Amino acid sequence: DIRDAHALSTIERIKKESLILAIQDTTELNLTHHPSTQGLGYLDSASSRGLKVHTTLCVSSTGIPLGVLNQSVWFRDIKELGKKHLRHQKLTKDKESQKWITALISTNTYTEIEPSTRVVTVGDQEADIYDLFNTPRPPNSEFLIRARHNRVVNGENGENEEERKLQDAISRSAPLGQKVLELKANPKREARKATLTIRATSVEITPPKKRGKKDKSLKPIKMQVILAEEENPPPDVEPVSWLLLTTLHFTGLPDVLEILVWYSYRWLIERYHYILKSGCNLEKLQLKTADRISNALATYNIVAWRLLWLTYVSRIHPQEPVDLVLEPHQWQALYCYIHVVAQPPERMPTVNQCLRWIAKLGGFLGRKGDGEPGVKTIWRGLRRLDDIAQTWLILHSGSSPPEEE
Repeated sequence: DIRDAHALSTIERIKKESLILAIQDTTELNLTHHPSTQGLGYLDSASSRGLKVHTTLCVSSTGIPLGVLNQSVWFRDIKELGKKHLRHQKLTKDKESQKWITALISTNTYTEIEPSTRVVTVGDQEADIYDLFNTPRPPNSEFLIRARHNRVVNGENGENEEERKLQDAISRSAPLGQKVLELKANPKREARKATLTIRATSVEITPPKKRGKKDKSLKPIKMQVILAEEENPPPDVEPVSWLLLTTLHFTGLPDVLEILVWYSYRWLIERYHYILKSGCNLEKLQLKTADRISNALATYNIVAWRLLWLTYVSRIHPQEPVDLVLEPHQWQALYCYIHVVAQPPERMPTVNQCLRWIAKLGGFLGRKGDGEPGVKTIWRGLRRLDDIAQTWLILHSGSSPPEEE
């Protein structure tokens, strides 16, 4: 019920957009350190125990998180441990990869409520599944998936040139242009600039060979292919390379660059899962059963989404009035606390100003080289702001003390 209520609120926000990205991804809740918790299964590390979670996070075309549309939680049966080599013998509906199709069907069901909004399902390489591409979709439903398999493809006109492969098809296409990408520093690399060569073409993805022979009803699926590749990387540096499959149509380089930007927003669901674990400390909850953890996750979904939403609204619309994200009593209490004054100003502060003040409550120093605050400091600041704002309401409620008898 909690998830459904949030999904309905998410749909209301979706209705205001002409295009949204439905980003799917899977994470795991590692609860190995809670051995008494009932209903857990094995994780990607066979010795670990916990739950698997598959989420669809909706994001606007400008990168603002709109909410969670659907989510599934399950455990891997210990009896299946060690049988990974047998999975190729199963149909997709009997595999864990069915989660992508189930989430797509759920997304399509929700978004049929507003058929004028285009919905682009975004997924990483794990979502490169023929059966996902072959799933019936309404006209407003599209795909944007990072390719994993070097599939057999037909050319633009349906011709099959000696079972040409996907990598060959895109490599033969003429470059559309180049894009200079600013790569931020992370633990695995230093900050640098990468020049990407952009290629794009149309192909038909053929059915898997064995299945195609058994089931003649399976047909090739027309897709567009985009390759953004760093052809001349610095020595000893892993080159940047994105190979994307999409049903979105494009007519030139500007359209392709826009699609690449949309795929870059897939990172938001990684941040969302990070908030659930590091901000909400979901893996530290000492609950006795998996069902209770699932209920807690449903509640924390809303907390994590709101935190992510606040962070990115501040970055994309920094100069908007703060009533876009905070109630009057919240920003008034925040302003007076930060500035140590009794009265708030008549002119409303901006979103970015207030988010930085909230982050300051959470330990953000705001020095010249600190950049914009991250989700951790905003999370801590919001928890403090809640207490401050509640106190403000009490002090400004206008109530008078009871008369003496």
